[in-house]
Amino acid sequence: MVGFIEMFNFILLLLFSGCYLYQVVYVFIGLFKKEKPAAADGEKHRYAVLIPARNEEAVIGGLLESIRKQDYPQELISVYVIADNCTDRTAECSEQYGAKVIRRFNKVQVGKGYALDYALKRIDQEEGIDSFDGFLVFDADNVLDPGYFSAINRTYSQGYEIITSYRNSKNYGTNWITAGYGLWFIRESRFLNGARMKIGSSCAISGTGFLVSSKVIRQDRGWKYHLLTEDIEFSTDHIIRGYKIGYCKDAVLYDEQPETFKASWNQRLRWTKGFYQVFAHYGKGLLGGIFKRHSFQCYDMLMVIAPATLITLTSLGANLIFALTGLLTDNLIMAQTAAASLLGCLVSIYLSLFLFGTVTLIAEQKQIYCPKWKQILYLFTFPVFIFTYIPMAVAALRKKVTWTRIPHTILCSADQICSKK
Repeated sequence: MVGFIEMFNFILLLLFSGCYLYQVVYVFIGLFKKEKPAAADGEKHRYAVLIPARNEEAVIGGLLESIRKQDYPQELISVYVIADNCTDRTAECSEQYGAKVIRRFNKVQVGKGYALDYALKRIDQEEGIDSFDGFLVFDADNVLDPGYFSAINRTYSQGYEIITSYRNSKNYGTNWITAGYGLWFIRESRFLNGARMKIGSSCAISGTGFLVSSKVIRQDRGWKYHLLTEDIEFSTDHIIRGYKIGYCKDAVLYDEQPETFKASWNQRLRWTKGFYQVFAHYGKGLLGGIFKRHSFQCYDMLMVIAPATLITLTSLGANLIFALTGLLTDNLIMAQTAAASLLGCLVSIYLSLFLFGTVTLIAEQKQIYCPKWKQILYLFTFPVFIFTYIPMAVAALRKKVTWTRIPHTILCSADQICSKK
């Protein structure tokens, strides 16, 4: 039995390493591969900004003000706030900043995807999708660096039809939960999307802060993605169809993260369930891209949506069962072997995540806005934050999950965020 336990753990280790070792390579690419020379300013394109918002009067002014302060011609930016089932003054507040408000009331079709589709169809009827070169999507709690539009316009001018941006945090230093989110998104920007961009692979959009060309919107006939993680669904479908999603590191936005574990649990449980949904709907298409077209970007996306947490859960659960069985049958060698494997699994995962966090913290030090002692403290809690995905992976398998609103309360400017060092 001891030999079986050792072989079982070795096979799981090989499986996990075989699937995700390439992301270690991404770290070296992110650190050492030189970037292509910055693109020169190209044609100034016309953009529509879409902001789905439900009861966001407390924060939406910060985003609209940051759009107003862009170093980009304001006459080329049209802002649409989609007041989706609002019962507060979101619409009135948005109009005070000069935004066009699209009011939507639908308690059946709930979620960002439905709001986006409704707005795009309204815009197409009233002005025409082709009145704009591209559509930028933000969440109401976002705040933009002043150079956001200029930066993303340069990347768009290189020929990318879909572009994601650098997702930073408004409240990184509040507690271990917000820091966990913040460090994860910064790592995603530098060492996932940044590395993909450097090697000419496809990136993936991440919830907010992305651009889609009017050509793509026209081909898709609006926004047809309505799973719980519509951003990953959108990315996966377009990667299967052969699109290459770009990344603009100089287009920086700041995002408010949940500050309580309950709010974080609800949000990330939805994400986890959404990943399962995307895997079920698009896994076959990604496998087809891997084996028929030899597409690395399909493989990369499959690893993003594959339920990898379940491999970890299988290892932890099986070794716990082995250890308990050994104790109950007085097989101490079996119990010790399983317990050692269980402990080794936990320690190795913690150290791996700690290393990823450390590299990210050092490489992106200038982009992390909180006192240094908090940066170091929350580096040790970062693996714990990621560990909490394990029970979520189990709960999401059986629990019915629906979209729930995460309250946003932090109203600030980009300058105020950057002053938190």
